[in-house]
Amino acid sequence: MALISTLSMAQITVPHIPAKYIPSKKNLYKKDWIDFNKNGAKDIYEDPKAKIEDRIEDLLSKMTMDEKTCQMVTLYGYRRVLRDELPTEEWKSKLWKDGIGAIDEHLNAFQQWGAPPSDHPLVWPASRHAWAINEVQRFFIEETRLGIPVDFTNEGIRGIESFKATNFPTQLGLGHTWNRDLIRKVGRITGKEARLLGYTNVYAPILDVGRDQRWGRYEEVYGESPYLVAELGIQMVKGLQNNHQVAATAKHFVAYSNNKGAREGLSRVDPQMSPREVEMVHVYPFKRVIKEAGLLGVMSSYNDYDGFPIQGSHYWLTERLRNDMGFKGYVVSDSEAVEYLFTKHSTANDLKEAVRQSVEAGLNVRCTFRSPDSFVLPLRELVEEGSVSEATINDRVRDILRVKFMVGLFDNPYQTELKQADVEVESEEHKKIALQASQESIVLLKNEGNLLPLDINKVKRIAVVGPNANEKGFALMHYGPLGVDVVSVLEGITAKTSNKTEVVYTKGCDLVDANWPESEILPFPLSKEENAEIELAVENAKKSDVVIMALGGGERTCGENKSRSSLDLPGRQLNLLQAVYATGKPVILILINGRPLSINWADKYVPSIIEAWYPGSMGGKALADVIFGDYNPGGKLTVTFPKSVGQIPFNFPFKPASQVDGGKAMGLKGNMTRINGALYPFGHGLSYTSFKYSNFRLSSKQITDKQSLTVSFDITNTGSKAGDEVAQLYLRDLISSVTTFEKNLVGFERVHLKPGETKNISLQLRNEDMKLLNQDNKWVIEPGDFKIMVGASSENILLEDVFTVINPQNRIKKDNSSKYTDNISSSPISENAKYVMDGNRATFWKGKAGDYLNFSIPSPKEISNLIIEWGQIKSNPKFEIQLSSGGGQFLTVYSGQLTRANDMASFSFKSNTASDIRLQIISGEVEIKEVKY
Repeated sequence: MALISTLSMAQITVPHIPAKYIPSKKNLYKKDWIDFNKNGAKDIYEDPKAKIEDRIEDLLSKMTMDEKTCQMVTLYGYRRVLRDELPTEEWKSKLWKDGIGAIDEHLNAFQQWGAPPSDHPLVWPASRHAWAINEVQRFFIEETRLGIPVDFTNEGIRGIESFKATNFPTQLGLGHTWNRDLIRKVGRITGKEARLLGYTNVYAPILDVGRDQRWGRYEEVYGESPYLVAELGIQMVKGLQNNHQVAATAKHFVAYSNNKGAREGLSRVDPQMSPREVEMVHVYPFKRVIKEAGLLGVMSSYNDYDGFPIQGSHYWLTERLRNDMGFKGYVVSDSEAVEYLFTKHSTANDLKEAVRQSVEAGLNVRCTFRSPDSFVLPLRELVEEGSVSEATINDRVRDILRVKFMVGLFDNPYQTELKQADVEVESEEHKKIALQASQESIVLLKNEGNLLPLDINKVKRIAVVGPNANEKGFALMHYGPLGVDVVSVLEGITAKTSNKTEVVYTKGCDLVDANWPESEILPFPLSKEENAEIELAVENAKKSDVVIMALGGGERTCGENKSRSSLDLPGRQLNLLQAVYATGKPVILILINGRPLSINWADKYVPSIIEAWYPGSMGGKALADVIFGDYNPGGKLTVTFPKSVGQIPFNFPFKPASQVDGGKAMGLKGNMTRINGALYPFGHGLSYTSFKYSNFRLSSKQITDKQSLTVSFDITNTGSKAGDEVAQLYLRDLISSVTTFEKNLVGFERVHLKPGETKNISLQLRNEDMKLLNQDNKWVIEPGDFKIMVGASSENILLEDVFTVINPQNRIKKDNSSKYTDNISSSPISENAKYVMDGNRATFWKGKAGDYLNFSIPSPKEISNLIIEWGQIKSNPKFEIQLSSGGGQFLTVYSGQLTRANDMASFSFKSNTASDIRLQIISGEVEIKEVKY
């Protein structure tokens, strides 16, 4: 087939698409190999039976420097950089006559931010698209000297970015499923559809860990826990790279997601983290995904860290990524990362020096919206000058070729089953998984009075209100399928209630107002039109039995380069919500958004709140299933909802007491100075049924630092509906040489239970999960006591125990004094202090005037009651209960006098968050047998 000349879109003659693709130069395509260099002999690199490393070295030995440097650059696809949708005769005189490393986003329908998908005839249907990709590939195989195939790259964090493909919730929504098996299926489908369309490398998953809820790309993270991000990232990569159908390229390496004040300058400068936090939170997922899933691609980020741009850092791109983590794939730059060394970071004096720094640091492929010449030509000059050695170029090209060999580009460079693409891309089977993902991503935040689920037979009229009620754009943003059919919330409810219930819709307000975001800091009066629309929503609400409101965010408020200065509902949405609530009709609030929102007013007054994130093309159906009880929500939060941006940083995991504040009493005579606590904590999520945790068991109470631990327990569905529960396993190193997080997520499992059903859950605590980064920056397990906790959220701990790790060189069991819940001390110092919480009523501590007991609480708690069992007393002793919330200052919350010995009494006082409790003896003498709070 001859090369097709570039024509205007209107002039393109769409060819007949055969069921199978058969390239024209059949003499190159042998029975079991391809004669890429057209010499009639089977060279080592052309032999599918040869070892990959031998094939790489053979091909590398044949390549000129021009051919090598062409492998180190991306050519952006049609209408991004490339002018042509198909090869032309002119290509034979272009830079890529000597090959190209990758072609990105070619004919994937994306045009630019905010523009509709391309209607180019080669974009769709799937078979025609795959044929066009094959034709481009054919140029590089048949028309270049060595015939090195191109790696076709594309985005894919919510399904492969194409005109159509299976459309999943955004990655933040996928994280809220807590379902490893489901995430692996999402990856497998995304990778399979990508390969059917002709793509061989997918830019997914995102392994950034959420730290600042204002950040525009919060919608793209799995959550705030590095463990969760790693666990789901491993499954996504395994699914994408199933049978090496595609390479997965994870992003963004490294320290990308916590910039100062969440500000998104294009170079993402000045991440605000300590080196230890970078290692424990941000490096952790990459390290595990590379080692446990065989990740083939990494995108280098364009931020700096501690003054050093990642893109120019040999430490990060070579010493850590390759030498420490064992990465064997290739590094591709995030857009403009190379150029930013010169234009933003100013660590290079010109672009040529930026190229040198990047390549020396470890970059394999430059990827940005510029002509490939702008990278390749300076690189060739650097080689000629001796500023970059040929050995360095060879190392970089080896990695690129290795990935191309591993995904089969030298053995099966074409997607030959063209018609199969039409059958499988966005198939009904795949859409069932998408619906499951949408359903499982939904989190029930609040359900006061069991308003949900609605009984469709008892509701005659429903008012559907809000700017997100009839919106579909949340499923059609960049980095995923662009032109699929989307079910809106309104459509889902209407379809579910068809012929049974009347549904009336009012938008109520726009997502933002005309003065947004300035209106977040300066009040503007509602316009006449805004008032009228809110009044219409109120009238429709008054005439209805129930109101379903869909509020939140969207493409205008969240996404890349769209950080916020507030977490409140944007625009006039709170005005709308308050006006509708004032009608007295039951309100169900649905949030469709890409970040946690500080919905304090809604949480206080609205009875039922559902968090849907961006729930994908099936989102409207999934939400209708939840609202009317056809699906019982079981998602749990992987992020923290602050009450105010003033609390940020406020996230999970956190250091002991770092999220605890002082006073609790409000008002003129109070001691409270700021809002305390999370609106909704990490791990939170409700259900239409209830669950009981019981029968907690550890495989051993003592292990060596070379052993793992099995934790088992039972979960029983004690309610009347079948439902999912996400059991969460947390760990605390009780005594350590460096401070560790208050709770580390170290395990989880989503389990489905029928009413009355009990299942035993067995979770493995791995040796690695007990490690900390010590003072010498080495990951070690320090012998000592660990608290293991099982909960329905990070704050709802239901089962706990303590186990001990011993040094294998010393197997003598130590006194496990820390088995007690709290660290107990006394003044004067007495070994008997521990007796007051040993559960033995025959043992006691004895004190006199001036003595005290001190209870240090590892995880500060709300304290409002102390139960004390007294023994013998003398002289009617007086005592005080004192609390401290940090800083060593104790405040008296209760004063009393004893008149009876051998008595157990409860003492109540105003609730306060305490890190320490002190029981002070003021006069007389007492024996104290037991203390509980």
